[in-house]
Amino acid sequence: MKSIIKQAIFFLAAIFISPITLTYLLLNKVLKSDSLFSTFSQLLCLIPGKFGSYLRAGFYRFTMSYCSADAVVSFLTLFSQRDTEISTGVYIGPQCNIGKCKIGQDTLLGSGVHIMSGKGQHNFDDLSKPIKQQGGSFEKITIGQGSWVGNGALIMAKIGKHCVVAAGAVVINDVADYSIVAGNPAKVIKKLHDQH
Repeated sequence: MKSIIKQAIFFLAAIFISPITLTYLLLNKVLKSDSLFSTFSQLLCLIPGKFGSYLRAGFYRFTMSYCSADAVVSFLTLFSQRDTEISTGVYIGPQCNIGKCKIGQDTLLGSGVHIMSGKGQHNFDDLSKPIKQQGGSFEKITIGQGSWVGNGALIMAKIGKHCVVAAGAVVINDVADYSIVAGNPAKVIKKLHDQH
């Protein structure tokens, strides 16, 4: 019964937010830019409480590459790129900043987590040009299923499944499955072992 009620709430939220979703989809046919998507994300991040979370999931499930209807996207969390995938059971805490990524099933992100679109977003080799004019490349970061990323962590590399990233960690190198990492730069401090 609880599952049916939740599905009804997700459905109603998607209908309630549909005028904004349709406006975005129409504008996107003309503009086709991540800045448009980011603008709508900034608007929607301001709606507080569970109601806001339901509305955001209702919007993102039709505008991102993939977003599960049951994803929890908390207050003041911003998305900068549409090519983002959020699997079922994902919780994203407040005040996160999320770039191009794929977040696996049942993963938890604490407050203030930043997922950058890789390490190469800005080139800076040409000293004759300002950094903002040198361009860069975006990488789709993957965070494996069942992982937990602590408050204030900065993620610039892939994280395996069932990993724990300590609060404040700066992940610049890929993290293998079942690892606990901490520090700046983040290093493996322990391995988790499958108990099954």
